[in-house]
Amino acid sequence: MGEFFSIFTGSFDVFMEGLWLTLRLSVVSLLIAIVIGLFFAMLKISRIKVLEIIADLYIWIVRGTPLIVQIFILFYGLAEIWLIPEFWAASIGLAFHSGAYIAEIIRGAIQSITKGQTEAARSLGMNRSLTMRRIVLPQAFRRAVPSLGNQFIIGIKDSSLASFIGLQELFGVSNTMGSNSFNYLPYFFTVAIYYLLIVLILTIAVNQLEKKLAVSD
Repeated sequence: MGEFFSIFTGSFDVFMEGLWLTLRLSVVSLLIAIVIGLFFAMLKISRIKVLEIIADLYIWIVRGTPLIVQIFILFYGLAEIWLIPEFWAASIGLAFHSGAYIAEIIRGAIQSITKGQTEAARSLGMNRSLTMRRIVLPQAFRRAVPSLGNQFIIGIKDSSLASFIGLQELFGVSNTMGSNSFNYLPYFFTVAIYYLLIVLILTIAVNQLEKKLAVSD
């Protein structure tokens, strides 16, 4: 136990650097994933068969392959054409993965908006595109916020896979420090505490936001 506390306090600065990289990686990938998710959600509700098939194929590929394989394909595959930095390879890989789940979140949120609202907008002279932008999407995103928050929490944990392409985020830091001393377990326990604290804080924030949105509704 004493060794654990000495690692926790003595390596604080190094783990803070890893934490900062983890948060940056998670935020950037989530923002990209929202764009990807919105795009494929629009394809799924487009009522155009070919576009629906494309969206279904993308979601099927993401769900059917491990995230680490997707990151490796992006990092090592794109390196044959263009040398992509580790941070962006991991960010795009995480975004590509999360985008499929966010697409379903957004699709469900859009379809939860009652048809009466769209019919009212159309009766006011709004076309389908304007109705979607001004009436449906703002409400849909509001309803999707709690689920997007949970997806961000999942992304925090998934970001640990970025260490396999050389990024020194939280797990990468613990793995490197463990390899230096050939004593991995205390460092893995330490990084587990960091992840638990991050997830706890984010879970409380998401729950509070969900309650606030429920009250305002």
